[in-house]
Amino acid sequence: MQRMNAPLRALRAFIRAKGANVAMMFGLSLLPLAIAAGAGLDYAQAMMVRSKMLDALDAAALAVGGQPNLTSAQATTLAQNVFDANYKGPGHPTINPIIQGQSVSVTGSDDVATTALALVGKSSIAVSATSIVVWGQAKMWVSLVLDNTGSMNDADSTGLTKMAALKDASHQLLAKLQTAAASGNPGDVQVAIIPFAKDVNVGTGNAGASWIDWSDWNVQYGSAPSSSVGPGSSCPLSLGCVTGPGSTTTSRNVPSSGLICPDAIGSSSSGQTGHYYDGCYNSVQQNKVKVTTTATPMKDVQTCKTVSNVNSGAESCTSQNGYPQSNGTATNNSTTSNTPNYVGDITSSTTPVISGSSTSNSPALPGSCTTSNSVTTCTWTRTITYTSTVVTTVTTASGIYDHAWVINNHSVWRGCVMDRNQDDDTTSATPGNKFPAEQSDSCSVATVMPLNYNWDSTSGTADNLSAKIDSMIANGGTNQTIGLAHGMQIQMQGDPYNAPALPANTARYIILLSDGLNTMDRWYGNGSSQSSSVDARMAKACTNAKNQGFIIYTLFVDIAGAQGNSTVLKNCATDTSKYYDLTTSSAIVTAFNDIAQKITNLRVSH
Repeated sequence: MQRMNAPLRALRAFIRAKGANVAMMFGLSLLPLAIAAGAGLDYAQAMMVRSKMLDALDAAALAVGGQPNLTSAQATTLAQNVFDANYKGPGHPTINPIIQGQSVSVTGSDDVATTALALVGKSSIAVSATSIVVWGQAKMWVSLVLDNTGSMNDADSTGLTKMAALKDASHQLLAKLQTAAASGNPGDVQVAIIPFAKDVNVGTGNAGASWIDWSDWNVQYGSAPSSSVGPGSSCPLSLGCVTGPGSTTTSRNVPSSGLICPDAIGSSSSGQTGHYYDGCYNSVQQNKVKVTTTATPMKDVQTCKTVSNVNSGAESCTSQNGYPQSNGTATNNSTTSNTPNYVGDITSSTTPVISGSSTSNSPALPGSCTTSNSVTTCTWTRTITYTSTVVTTVTTASGIYDHAWVINNHSVWRGCVMDRNQDDDTTSATPGNKFPAEQSDSCSVATVMPLNYNWDSTSGTADNLSAKIDSMIANGGTNQTIGLAHGMQIQMQGDPYNAPALPANTARYIILLSDGLNTMDRWYGNGSSQSSSVDARMAKACTNAKNQGFIIYTLFVDIAGAQGNSTVLKNCATDTSKYYDLTTSSAIVTAFNDIAQKITNLRVSH
């Protein structure tokens, strides 16, 4: 039995043996391991080729992106040429550029020959890559704060006015920003326009807004005119008169309406040049009556005497006061006055009508007598009591008026607001202090336009960015501070402009152009010469804007270098590369194009 089991035990032991099996299996695995290692090298080589391809594709995409108006054929030729010049890998890949909206994508593909993988029938690895270049920030909000003061009508040596150049430059800037907007989401790029002079015009449609302050509007001018002033009279006000509420047309005479409306304040009042009082004095003619008054009885007290050698002689009396004499006639100073309760009335009183009298003497006649040297003198006091009636006539005549101050209706407001109370005048605080309504010679015609992307008439609305630029008219003094403050506020949530919440990855820009030095604001300056006090407010506003994260570009239009420089604008820019000192009108166009290129700069987005 043991001899029969021995072969079985040997068979089982052979089956369980491992030593020679390991060597056999290792030998069998050498080929696939070698192929796998070679495949790794093949794939690494393909990745290196793809990396070199992508570098060259980036160069090609940037070249095409720099010229977004190319035709498809032109873009393909340019992309291929630039790719070939920059590609350092093997082969000759085919590339395909596609321009869409604010982006260009260039795709390249090629087959990379293999070594190890060729042993298993795979002779090449397909490699492809795509480079995407976009121009501009993914999202941006831009506030165009534009000087609309009177000096913008000045021209340079070529005859080109600063305002005309500004409009041209602004249109070109808007076109570039529109191009920078992604076609799939055009709201990613939005623009607000803030025309400014001394004030900013927020639009008459906001007359009922809770954030408008009417307290200055309600202030009364001076004191009421004389009661003799009415329709047709010469203007009685030291400021002069205008033709009616809200009017800027001067008038030499009070109009037929009888409203006496003050003209704008002159330069003698700092910060108030061009400011109008927002009310008028009315002229209300008086109702007149005839008044008859019975006077109090009048008495004439006289000192009397007689002098006679025979105890008789002529009577001589001297009146002790100005009442009527004993002969019954009335003197001028005997009239009584009666002033009716009407302002500005003219009264005339008749001479008193004397009626009846009674006489009394004290002592009784012949009085108290003394005799000296045969001459007798008698003295006494005589009182004569008269009754009189005085008729006072209150005349009804043209030119007799009462005047009351009447506040102008808000409907005549032209839409301008002044700086807010300090220090909100330099911040973007919402709600903060209210915005004081003002009627001013410096009121900009063009109104503020909040953030939007209605670029031109193709947007289907008449109130578009392009039309807003065209509506600008030069007028008034320079207050860069209020323009900058509204440039901040217009990008904030809440009153007055109610911007939406800032989307992620959105850059905020302020582009501020002015052609003059600060000359006046709500408190300081005369509107013609530089005001350091206004500059101080401006400096605070600039600091606050930078702290809010705004990127600020400033442009100072200084024709022929006449004003030298604007330190406050230079310091306001985010850095010196973002400040422009322009000495010709045409330089505005060049500078705006440069800014457009910077804020819509090409960038690679894989």
